Amino acid sequence: MRLIRSVLSATALAALTVGTTAALAAPASAAPNTTPQKVCGSGYKTVNSAPVGSLGTVYLTYNASNGENCVATIRTNPGTVREMSAWVYVPDTEEGDDDWGQYTSYAGPTYVYGKGHCVDWGGHISNVYVQVTGSNCGSLKENRVTYTR
Repeated sequence: MRLIRSVLSATALAALTVGTTAALAAPASAAPNTTPQKVCGSGYKTVNSAPVGSLGTVYLTYNASNGENCVATIRTNPGTVREMSAWVYVPDTEEGDDDWGQYTSYAGPTYVYGKGHCVDWGGHISNVYVQVTGSNCGSLKENRVTYTR
């Protein structure tokens, strides 16, 4: 997907230049006690996560029955609207999904078929960004980058 590749390139470039942009979307409604399973669906189990500073967490989930990964970025303290994102990408297939906008509690869900493939994923809340590449590849070591712009 050209859009996902552009998002990944922009995210990587932002890590180097400490700058990025995000599209705006309608605010999501606040959801108390939001979990990755509530955002992604009941068949999804958390397989990895990364803190977004003290603002929240990006969750990578997997559904064994359909082979899909889902990513959601969930705030620790929902409330006022903040810029947020969640994205997932499979380099082998060049398939991915992203959600960027202004939200009160979470960004996502984003879905991609990932069975048998490494995945890249991440998200942001306000000015704190997380990017995980080469994730969930068995014995291969993933690469994590967290930065503030």
